Amino acid sequence: MIFQAIRSLRESGILGMNRRNAEYIMRFNSRSDFPLVDDKLITKQLAEEYHIPTPLLYHLIEYHGDVDGLEGKLGDRREFVVKPARGAGGSGIVLITDRTEKGFIKQNGEVISPDDLSYHIFGILSGIYSLEGLEDRALIEGLLHPDPVFAAVTYRGVPDIRIIVYRGVPAMGMVRLPTKASDGKANLHRGAIGVGIDIGKGVTLTGVHHAGVITHHPDTGNPVADTRVPYWERMLLIAARAMEMTHLGYLGVDLVIDREQGPMLLEMNARPGLRIQIANRAGLRDRLDLIDRAPREIFETPESRVAWALDNFTNRDS
Repeated sequence: MIFQAIRSLRESGILGMNRRNAEYIMRFNSRSDFPLVDDKLITKQLAEEYHIPTPLLYHLIEYHGDVDGLEGKLGDRREFVVKPARGAGGSGIVLITDRTEKGFIKQNGEVISPDDLSYHIFGILSGIYSLEGLEDRALIEGLLHPDPVFAAVTYRGVPDIRIIVYRGVPAMGMVRLPTKASDGKANLHRGAIGVGIDIGKGVTLTGVHHAGVITHHPDTGNPVADTRVPYWERMLLIAARAMEMTHLGYLGVDLVIDREQGPMLLEMNARPGLRIQIANRAGLRDRLDLIDRAPREIFETPESRVAWALDNFTNRDS
């Protein structure tokens, strides 16, 4: 039975973790380039060089002494995001949507006092959320206001778009939708759902929740398929340009669609997860093999790589 299951996965073109690590991450991603995507501040600075929009940076907190007088530094700002520069999987991120006399209101409606927010930032600086457990920096950024296109299938929070890019070609995409279980965060391992996106058409497909296929959002009850994603080709182009930005041949690019500013680069990941395959009901391995067989000329520019992906990674029966 085990061997039959393995054979079935191979036949369906599913990419496993070991093969992903050995044949793609180790082969195409130099460890010397990892800091470009592991550190959100460096990623933001790099995006600025390439004229790719990112959330506005209000403050950078590097030392414990910088936390003193935080309320004064925030001024009259009523909404912002606090995040560790080297955090992963959404850990340590706090979304503030308003403030009262008692403190700051988080996206889930809870109130966090100024002292507790400062204590949280101390934790970030101490490295409890960082990838290696080393000392870190805290970013205070502008809060994005998501485009209403996914409002019917989102529980609070901010949905984001993940695009897997191989050799500069967008290979697979999904939208990650917050749920009550994920506390309004768009991270699959926290309980958010991932919904596949037809690369060629920019339309949502089925979803994945805790490794199981779903058709409706667990909290709103609304269907997740057949939503047309705005700015789709623009986001594919941003993702395709990530190779020139980072020199990484295999990575995940995460974007948010702001209702006023359009697509914004949130972060990039040199080790993107594999559940995106379940959301798309398709294997990554076949797509990566197809990219390897693509004509050499399609790799010349981000625009030519996106055009090729639009034509080759679409469900022509939908």
